Amino acid sequence: MNPNFTRFQKNITSPARFAFFKLIKLPAAFIAGLRIKKFTEEETIIVVKHRWINQNPFRSMYFAVQAMAAEMSTGLFAVAQTYQRHLPVSMLVIHLEGKFVKKATGIISFSCNDGRLVEETVEQCLSDGEPRTIQCKSVGTNEDGQVVSEFIVTWSFKAKVK
Repeated sequence: MNPNFTRFQKNITSPARFAFFKLIKLPAAFIAGLRIKKFTEEETIIVVKHRWINQNPFRSMYFAVQAMAAEMSTGLFAVAQTYQRHLPVSMLVIHLEGKFVKKATGIISFSCNDGRLVEETVEQCLSDGEPRTIQCKSVGTNEDGQVVSEFIVTWSFKAKVK
């Protein structure tokens, strides 16, 4: 286990620190209203409420806001596993697939359960120095538990050689 995960988890789950992080690093996420509901080594849940600022002309959540929340639900694992490593690891989204199932209104929760997969991938990357890619799945559900969208986010990891 990455010993820095807990430190990153503590920092990012502080509402004030997360708001500041979004404001400085991800202003679109700040404006759209993304929030962390749950963040453990195995699971992340990002929630976003459908509102005027993030809607499309059809009065549902704009697809890009859904994609942003889905990417964040996978990306927190990536950032946590690369946070303050002795050998730095670069990470990048290289592919994104989305499937829209139902109109997204109300509060939408994007969950990803691929935390251990990300951890294993980063560890392998660091152990042999070879770049790695993985696919993480994020599922968006409404307040009734109905799936509104599904995303596959492909991440690339590469250890930075000194």
